[in-house]
Amino acid sequence: MKVTPTKIPDVLLIEPQVFGDERGFFLESFNLKNFRTKTQSDINFVQDNHSKSQQGVLRGLHYQLHYPQGKLIRVVRGKIYDVVVDLRQSSPTFKQWVGLNLSRTSFHQLWIPPGFAHGFLVLSDVAEVLYKTTDYYHQEDEHTLLWNDPQLRIDWPITNLDHLILSPKDQAGQSFSQIPYYP
Repeated sequence: MKVTPTKIPDVLLIEPQVFGDERGFFLESFNLKNFRTKTQSDINFVQDNHSKSQQGVLRGLHYQLHYPQGKLIRVVRGKIYDVVVDLRQSSPTFKQWVGLNLSRTSFHQLWIPPGFAHGFLVLSDVAEVLYKTTDYYHQEDEHTLLWNDPQLRIDWPITNLDHLILSPKDQAGQSFSQIPYYP
């Protein structure tokens, strides 16, 4: 697997080796030993999640403060625009964001260490996203950063706001100046 830092160096784009022929393809989607070696992290994943969304759905930007989750994201159907925001006050990239296209056809994955808010916009008719987390989901600890916060100026690839689909929780997200941050 190939690992490439993004403009926020702790957020990593992971490209697994894909073996394809006329029958289809094979890839190793996760190998703990290789992951730890290539990312230089000693993490353990404790939960796998699977979401399915239609085009125009924007999920996020979510994070847990007291039970921060590292996430390994991959798309198994469709295409998304994935966004992470650094909420670690001690980080040189605090308040910066990075956005990347992830799709079933690229096979790329995104490693997001604990300390970031995360969300995505579905660009294809339907998208299914699988992600591993380093801590369990704690509903009482979940926070939502407003997806269109004017301080962050995230450049979402949205062509028509009338077709954007948000949950009530995501519509009620807090601005960057209102949310709690990581140390």
